[in-house]
Amino acid sequence: MSATAAPTTEPLSRFHHQDGDWLWVGADQGSGFAKRVAGDHNPLHDADAPRFCVPGDLLFALVVHRYGLAQHFALSFRGMLRADTPLHFPPRPGREFAIADNDQREYVHITHDAPLPSDEAARLALIRAYVGCSGETFPDRLCPLLAEAGVMFNPQRPFVVYDSMALDLERAPGMDVGVTPLDASLTVNGKRADVQFNYRIEDGNGVIGHAVKQMVVSGLRDYDAEAMDAVIEAYQARRGS
Repeated sequence: MSATAAPTTEPLSRFHHQDGDWLWVGADQGSGFAKRVAGDHNPLHDADAPRFCVPGDLLFALVVHRYGLAQHFALSFRGMLRADTPLHFPPRPGREFAIADNDQREYVHITHDAPLPSDEAARLALIRAYVGCSGETFPDRLCPLLAEAGVMFNPQRPFVVYDSMALDLERAPGMDVGVTPLDASLTVNGKRADVQFNYRIEDGNGVIGHAVKQMVVSGLRDYDAEAMDAVIEAYQARRGS
């Protein structure tokens, strides 16, 4: 099923603070974006979570909103961003650049090659369609991959985060943009699994490009169907609350 723009029409300004070229995200803002826009109920994005981190989807949205679209656009996340950490968004970046805090610690490395002119409404439509796919990641797409590989995360301390995101676009989207999940794969490396989800991006005039989301699942252990069923049940309850 193709993911279209999420029902919320809340502006991105609701989900961050800004002072010139500095932006930061409060815990309530990051949690609200994860749940209301991305449909992502990962416990790491609960506002009161001890290990709270700003959603990668929100960082993606802020970068697209700030710098626009490009034929090749990729983000690599370099660590967990805590709430209220000011980040500097360079005003005139080159093809490759980083977003870092006041101590020059990088949190996002970006490739933005061959900019595509687009209006703000079209960019927001693509953002909402793209991040909306996160609501399908767990348990719908990830759990079958874990079961097939015979591994799972620690149900008491789940650690599932985005590692990178990339889009390849032939042209700017229209307002009716949608993102369709394609194939997915999981590779186990010791106590860590690298997961890749592929997508097709299209609008009313046809396919305009493809996208990839890569995740990291840490703290792997042998798959336990009963334990995973309990995790899924609790997650679905969070979804419906």
